[in-house]
Amino acid sequence: MPKHDYDVVIAGGGMVGASLALCLSRYSQGKLRVLVVEQFALQPHEGEGLPSYHPSFDARSTALSYGSQRIFDELGVWSSLAEHACPIEQVHVSDRGHFGSVSITAAEQGWPQLGSVIENPWLGNVLLAALARAAGVSFCSPASLTEVIFKDDSAELGLTRDGVTESLTTALLVIADGAESGLRQRLGIDAEVSDYQQRAFIANIATQKHHAGCAYERFTEYGALAMLPLTADENGRSRSALVWTFADDVADDVAALSDVAFLQRLQTDFGFRLGRLLAVGQRVSFPLRLSCATEQLRRNVVVMGNAAHSLHPVAGQGFNLALRDAASLSELLAGALKSGEPLGSLHVLQRYLQTQSRDQWLTTRFSDRLTSVFGNRKPMLSLARNMGLSALDILTPAKAQFVAQTAGMASGQRG
Repeated sequence: MPKHDYDVVIAGGGMVGASLALCLSRYSQGKLRVLVVEQFALQPHEGEGLPSYHPSFDARSTALSYGSQRIFDELGVWSSLAEHACPIEQVHVSDRGHFGSVSITAAEQGWPQLGSVIENPWLGNVLLAALARAAGVSFCSPASLTEVIFKDDSAELGLTRDGVTESLTTALLVIADGAESGLRQRLGIDAEVSDYQQRAFIANIATQKHHAGCAYERFTEYGALAMLPLTADENGRSRSALVWTFADDVADDVAALSDVAFLQRLQTDFGFRLGRLLAVGQRVSFPLRLSCATEQLRRNVVVMGNAAHSLHPVAGQGFNLALRDAASLSELLAGALKSGEPLGSLHVLQRYLQTQSRDQWLTTRFSDRLTSVFGNRKPMLSLARNMGLSALDILTPAKAQFVAQTAGMASGQRG
């Protein structure tokens, strides 16, 4: 095989890029030479101990499915992540003002938990600490890829850091630098975008009652509302991570609410399952769009993570799908390396897409359809929706399949 500076160069050192690098190292037993390029100044934690943990009421968080936990366990990082993760033991889904609801428990599935919610700073710190120890992985930050030229069997990259550009070659370039990926756009890879004409509000909420590991998904006349269980804050208060969506024509009014008025409105829509809502942390809002790259691969290139498919947050599927993609690609590349196949060949990369295409289609369609079905308040559709929720709650096989798919544990998924 031709000699390159690296086997794989990953553009983007966030959660997806870092997870992919760990998968490549683990599944190839350190034989793949991997470079992670991150434009922001991130410093991998070095040394034998874990990075420090500083609890913050305002920290953003990520919901990890049970399948994602199993992948992280394979990578040897789950025990560290679990130290500050809140288990999801039950999910309760309801439609405000209607009879339909469904309750899902880990015990029904025979699993220790359905997933976990983990603060992003801790997730990122643990992944970076693992990268610093991962065999075959180098990390370059802050830096960016400013030029890409494709040869017959490789990509020649211009790597710029501290104002100096150097040239390097790789068998495979993985683009994992987010939904607005500038590198993807420079390569002429478009994205099909569907604007939901909604905005999501993200904040942490202190509650009177403990959540007891229950995640709530509630659909209202304005949009979806999720309250995900978190570990206690630095003062020992129970808290949940809020994801609340509104149509664009309502969102500005919500954004203008004071904290007191925001909590009052949330209390009205969510109810008193967690008692009184005591405090709201820093609020962040962003527009919601479904974005899917028109191409996920070319010779010597793979597009991954939000750069490939950016989903509505209502079902919490985006990062979990990306992690399954990363594990699948890494296993395939490790096998290709062992058999002497060119890592960037279309023949190799198309096997990856064939493996993941069904999971990607089902997950993307589920997130998209959930948004449209529960966002429509027409009486007949509302009746059908609630009958469906009620039926799902009592039809054990259908419920088990539904849960397995959303937890990354269905047949054909890499969980």
